[in-house]
Amino acid sequence: MNLHDWIDELSDVLDVEAEVDEGLVLDLAKTVADNVQKTAAPITAYLLGVAAGAGAANPEAVERLAARAQQLAESWDRPADAADPVDVDDEVPDDSSVDHSADLYED
Repeated sequence: MNLHDWIDELSDVLDVEAEVDEGLVLDLAKTVADNVQKTAAPITAYLLGVAAGAGAANPEAVERLAARAQQLAESWDRPADAADPVDVDDEVPDDSSVDHSADLYED
């Protein structure tokens, strides 16, 4: 089975009619995997599909959406292993020498 057959069969199973430019999607996924991180590639492809479906996008509109995503990925400047600034924990002070046995805690 080749990729085009897979797309046809999957479209039947998912009950969708869609033109898929697999080259466009694969190129975008590769750019995202290389510039952002590997796990971002399938998520990007999924979100491109959501955006295309939400706007009932024709092939030209999908190309424009993919180009915007590609541009974002190509300009991505955060290393794949960099922590998200929102997720970085603040330093917790060491209070191991403090007696907390009389502290009251709320549930």
